[in-house]
Amino acid sequence: MTAQPQLAHVVFQTRQFDAMLAWYDQVFGAKVVHQNPAMAFLSFDDEHHRFAVLNLELVAPGGPGHRGAVGVNHIAYTLPSAASLLTLYRRLKQAGVEPVWPVHHGLTLSLYYDDPDGNRLEFQVEALPDGEASRYISGPEFAANPVGVSFDPDALLARFEAGASEAELLAFVAGPMSPIPPLQH
Repeated sequence: MTAQPQLAHVVFQTRQFDAMLAWYDQVFGAKVVHQNPAMAFLSFDDEHHRFAVLNLELVAPGGPGHRGAVGVNHIAYTLPSAASLLTLYRRLKQAGVEPVWPVHHGLTLSLYYDDPDGNRLEFQVEALPDGEASRYISGPEFAANPVGVSFDPDALLARFEAGASEAELLAFVAGPMSPIPPLQH
């Protein structure tokens, strides 16, 4: 059985970027740990981020601002190890459930799934040692590629089943920025 996932973060998409950042600061005391014009990552504790806000005015200008166009982009859950993530992947794949986006964000190794209504869930494992993720998200490597790189989950599963170590499974391999799959609405 796969380890029980723990809530990690929530990502919002908005047409009120600055107002959202101010609101989450006021309500949660969440401070920006990384920001560029398209997105911001915020935290209120020792986690590298608890919220992220996607600026739709930049990434999809002129679109609607109503519910469905704005709101929750995805909810993320953390697993304790790459082994747990890959065990979950194998179980779900055997049940016919495939991820819509396998991506290594640099600070997390992640598999994204869409539920039947199109709600997106991220299952992740921390890829960096304690304390390193907070430095990474504020640093130049993350600024250069805040999305991450795609990976082949079947190839990673095969490496896991062949006995690759946790460090080998979590290693970040630089590459081009991964395209982000569109959300179902």
